[in-house]
Amino acid sequence: MSATLITPFGPVSLRECDGVLTHLDWHPGQGAATPLLTEALRQIAAYFDKCLTEFDLPLDWGQGIHAPVRRAMAAIPLGETRSYGDLARIVGSPAQAVGQACGANPLPILIPCHRVLGRAGLGGFSAPGGVETKVALLRHEGAAGLLI
Repeated sequence: MSATLITPFGPVSLRECDGVLTHLDWHPGQGAATPLLTEALRQIAAYFDKCLTEFDLPLDWGQGIHAPVRRAMAAIPLGETRSYGDLARIVGSPAQAVGQACGANPLPILIPCHRVLGRAGLGGFSAPGGVETKVALLRHEGAAGLLI
């Protein structure tokens, strides 16, 4: 199942499997919306309207290193950032492994990998527009100390 929402960054679509959100894609999806997809799109719209600061949805946390890294990313409050090194200390893995897990995040925005920055720069981002979209999301959230 898949459903689409038009956002300030273009269309995003969500996919779910067995009652859990599995993917956010940066293009229109196809298919009928389920109640979960409808609620998830409602929450994303509220986030972009600045009426929601934390998502309350069943997410696929992944396996192995991905699960603790995704949970650590999800714990970063709106308007704040952490470094790959910060997350590495939290999950007990090397920063490079954390960076790879961030890059493999299938649920950007919902699991806010855009809030994770490099020690001396922004790091990357998977959305169309790459780092520019990451910066725009951080600005949308009023990220404290964003030097851009």
